[in-house]
Amino acid sequence: MKNKLNKIDVLALALGSIIGWGSFTLPGSKFLQESGIISTAIGFILGGIAIIFIQKGYHIMMSTHHEDGGEFSYTYDKMGKAKGFIVGWSLILCYLSMIPLNATAFVLVIKRLFGSSVEFGYLYEVAGYPVYISEIIMASLIILLFAYINIKGLNLSSRVQNIMILLMVVNIVIVFSYMFVTTDRSLFVDTYINNYSFSFSQIARVFAIVPFLFVGFDVIPQVTTDLGFEPEKASRMVVLAIISGVLFYNVLNITTGLVYTPEQAILEEWALGTAILDNMGYIGFILLVISLAGAVAGGINGFMLSSSKLVGALSSYKLIPDKYQSVNDNHVFHNGIKLVALVSLIAPWFGREVIIYIVDMSSFLAAVAYFYVCYIGVKNSRGLDKTLSAIGGIFSITFMLLLILPGSPARLSGTSMLFMIVWSLVGLIYYKKYASLDNIDS
Repeated sequence: MKNKLNKIDVLALALGSIIGWGSFTLPGSKFLQESGIISTAIGFILGGIAIIFIQKGYHIMMSTHHEDGGEFSYTYDKMGKAKGFIVGWSLILCYLSMIPLNATAFVLVIKRLFGSSVEFGYLYEVAGYPVYISEIIMASLIILLFAYINIKGLNLSSRVQNIMILLMVVNIVIVFSYMFVTTDRSLFVDTYINNYSFSFSQIARVFAIVPFLFVGFDVIPQVTTDLGFEPEKASRMVVLAIISGVLFYNVLNITTGLVYTPEQAILEEWALGTAILDNMGYIGFILLVISLAGAVAGGINGFMLSSSKLVGALSSYKLIPDKYQSVNDNHVFHNGIKLVALVSLIAPWFGREVIIYIVDMSSFLAAVAYFYVCYIGVKNSRGLDKTLSAIGGIFSITFMLLLILPGSPARLSGTSMLFMIVWSLVGLIYYKKYASLDNIDS
């Protein structure tokens, strides 16, 4: 049992993968500007409810399917190789893109603490974002550190996860409580409450990106074989993590709104950080930075673990070379972790803006996986479970439509759409040329 995940481990893993860098940076750069406080809250609450319905399909999966690979192996077993490949191809990019995104977010934290003194070796500019060799080195070291932690086994990675998430939660509560009690709330009330008017488009902008922001909840099905208790009970931990995610995203958005109007927040490089620094001083700012570091570390660790599990499952199902299904003495897909780390090390060379374009399209790809799981849940359940899975499937389709339909307030940017088309075509070519073969052994 000591090599298995307990309920606290599962909660920390899910929560750490849900509450990432975006909860700390998006209030100033997106939420306040586009949706304010109330519309953001409504968007998150509706999105959280949608994910809980979708999670019902995952509950059915975890009750009957106890293999590595989660949604991929489940879809493969129930719907065949082609559908399984679609889910696996979608998820692998979701997971892989989150690792360098969080690693580069860690670099932003370091830069915020130490300023331009840690920025050197300008290389070039990609999509308007300057790339420095110093940032590449720092992001790479962070990726390699967590690759090492995960190769050493589940005990170490879960211990690190638990500590970082505990620090994150405690510090967020302290910072929010202090800010709410001590700041003059008249600006907040006048700007975001008294002047509020209902707007579907504002709510939709938040609702549509929930699949990306909350994709971490499906880390748990990837570790079903490592649970030290019944998989069905893990679903309760996942639901608790989803509710907590909704709460913390809104808490951090409110904290920023207590100090800044949308027009003021957008002018700040990191609105939440500056708000805490100006009102709580360096002690409060350090607490916030520790929280952000915990969120980022939790995200890297969670997605490193889930990525290696998915790679191992893809290998065991003969969709990628056999060597990636081998495990070391710590029962870890060590070659899978090395592959994940290698791919993640490439991303920082393209700059953070390109990574963000890729992550944006992950909302759509995640919704594809959600739909298949819910669809299978409908086909393999009865009564209330069948109904709830069907509702989850409808929500999955809604997410996809909001992201691609012309005129949608949450439609993906042209660059993200292009990247998604390219990724789909690459997947089609790979499947037709290699993955459709009975065996891949090299």
